[in-house]
Amino acid sequence: MRVGFNPHKDKVQETSDYYHQIIIPVYIPNQDDYFKDGFEILKLCLKSLFATIHDKTFITIVNNGSCELIKNYLDNLYVENKIQEIIHTFNIGKLNAILKGISGNKFSLITISDSDVLFLDNWQKVTYDVFENFPKTGAVCPTPSSRSLRSNTANIYWDLFFSKKLKFTTVENPEALKKFAHSAGNIDFYNSVQLKKYLTITNQDKKAVVGAGHFVTTYRASVFDNLQDRYTNYKLGGNSESKFLDIPVVRNGFWRLSTSNNYAYHMGNVIEDWMFDEVSKIEQNHKEYTGELKSIKSESSFSYFIKSRLFAKFILNKKIMKYFLIWKGLSKQEAVTYL
Repeated sequence: MRVGFNPHKDKVQETSDYYHQIIIPVYIPNQDDYFKDGFEILKLCLKSLFATIHDKTFITIVNNGSCELIKNYLDNLYVENKIQEIIHTFNIGKLNAILKGISGNKFSLITISDSDVLFLDNWQKVTYDVFENFPKTGAVCPTPSSRSLRSNTANIYWDLFFSKKLKFTTVENPEALKKFAHSAGNIDFYNSVQLKKYLTITNQDKKAVVGAGHFVTTYRASVFDNLQDRYTNYKLGGNSESKFLDIPVVRNGFWRLSTSNNYAYHMGNVIEDWMFDEVSKIEQNHKEYTGELKSIKSESSFSYFIKSRLFAKFILNKKIMKYFLIWKGLSKQEAVTYL
């Protein structure tokens, strides 16, 4: 039986002081074979994160069926108030874990990150700069990739087709691209031309790279407001990342971009000495953030169909895109090699 009146009934939720949510799904079921270094890499990931975020950052960790050692470690971080939310579940898959982290919260920005990311100084600031300098931005990756120019980017080409702001420029940090290739287990991931030039958009002296990866990306939270589905059958991969992370951005008419320099590393599943060196270089950054993300109106479903479905079939076709890349600054031979 119930006695009395719940004092919280019909009361409006207090507004949170937090502005930016970071969601990290964690799956380390054991410390054997593939996961042998998983715990150490997770600790480096979180240590670098804690050292590089401002005080309005809300960290959500989704423990996606990890072993008891990891569970206890994450619980202790919550008790110590180093993370603001911990969700424990069995292995429901990476994207389903991310969806759990998104639900029940309201922030302006959401960063979705793998648990093997090493965050570098100023990654938040430069991410915000891209949103500010390019108002149609819907997602920003702090690790640029010269290979991302054909992945859900057709709406950028529609919007800037005749603009001189869209052009190839010199890669600022080719060594970071090589380091990503190494971490992915494929040293030939980028060819010689891709290591020299990438497709960028400019706004006066500000620059961003066309396209964005998945392993760590910051989104306008509004892109997840009207997801058509809230569940995927895939544990990992399949069409899950495109369906839940890429399409919602372009469906709203927003751009997927990356910072022009590198502000995060992908560590992979094998610990290496350079990772400890990079973390030791990080300066503690707990400055208060006072900025504000400018809201922009989403585009219509018709606009999405024209730009990202119909036009995409034309512009992203390799035979056609070769000539587009030449027009935007590559030589004929470079364009052939690039694709």
